[in-house]
Amino acid sequence: MNASLINWPAVFVAALSGFAVGGIWYSPALFGNAWMVDSKLTMDEVQKGNKAKIFGFTALFALLMAANLAAFLAEPKTDVTWGATAGFLAGVWAFGAIATHSLFELKGWRYIFINGGYSIVSLTIMGAMLGLWR
Repeated sequence: MNASLINWPAVFVAALSGFAVGGIWYSPALFGNAWMVDSKLTMDEVQKGNKAKIFGFTALFALLMAANLAAFLAEPKTDVTWGATAGFLAGVWAFGAIATHSLFELKGWRYIFINGGYSIVSLTIMGAMLGLWR
């Protein structure tokens, strides 16, 4: 890793992309309704959640993921293809962790694929952005 090759503005934008992907992924138009059913949550419960805590920590974790991915990609050979590939592989790794936790929580496969799929897609996009914006 060459820390001088980390593009910090790209890290911040990549982290923000996780919010954009999440907003679409967990919307009622895609997987939001199924996720709520599988999470055993109602819209009222979701709306009563502490938004500052939820979005604040989500932003922090997205930034940590983007920075970590950028550190792995901080090599001269990195381009958009390698960035997307590394992001995809990181997403597969995250999928495995989500699946393991979810199985012990007695969650179903649909829940696992919704949350794990989000990780794969968002990290692939983050990696592509980091690889492109060198």
